[in-house]
Amino acid sequence: MGRSSISHLNQISFSGDSNDARIVKMKPLHSWEVSPEEALRIQGELRNRIVLKNKFLKVETVAGADVFYSGNRLIGAIAVLSYPQLELIDSAMATGKMTFPYIPGLFSFREGPILLKAFDRLKVKPDLIIFEGHGIAHPRRFGLASHLGLWLNLPSIGCARTSLLKEFLLPRTSRGSLTWVYLEGEKVGAVLRTRQDVQPVFVSPGYGIDLETSVQFILSLCPKYRIPEPLRVAHRMSRNAERKR
Repeated sequence: MGRSSISHLNQISFSGDSNDARIVKMKPLHSWEVSPEEALRIQGELRNRIVLKNKFLKVETVAGADVFYSGNRLIGAIAVLSYPQLELIDSAMATGKMTFPYIPGLFSFREGPILLKAFDRLKVKPDLIIFEGHGIAHPRRFGLASHLGLWLNLPSIGCARTSLLKEFLLPRTSRGSLTWVYLEGEKVGAVLRTRQDVQPVFVSPGYGIDLETSVQFILSLCPKYRIPEPLRVAHRMSRNAERKR
């Protein structure tokens, strides 16, 4: 579990297999009205369908997805930014009530429905989406980013402030420094320093993208702040919506 760093961001590869070109199509994989026991079973079944090969030829738009909690009310926000310019080109929000309990590792069943509702309202469907949560760096290798990436058939990355797993070291304090997160001896995520001398973020691929490319994208999406710009914009949207109530 050594420390390393990512550099040469201009060398991010967008190559892929043309036969794997992404087509966004929302098709229900299961009901969201399930018990915690049923949710665990669904995770165990669907995780076998996760693909970590890059499923894109070109990335021109990147979205960030965020959920704000206000009592029993949820506000889901999605912001779509141009890439690499990082200018806002589309956004959508949705509101609803919580229907699933707070259970670590099952956040996708709590936040998934409201985010899918917001996504369906977008006019511009993104090439890549960043979730404030985890991808395969998850006890069952099926966090929010993996679940919704598979549901949407959309390349996705999880970027969280804390880790669900314990097998990692902290990276050096310089921007781009990282260490790997492991599960059962396998590399499933990265602890990435996106800014000099600030707390790192936890990055893991969700669906349709590999770990190294996920790290490169997250770093390129943090030109000024610790948190990727698409997530920051979505976060601001959801909180502003609550303040205006």
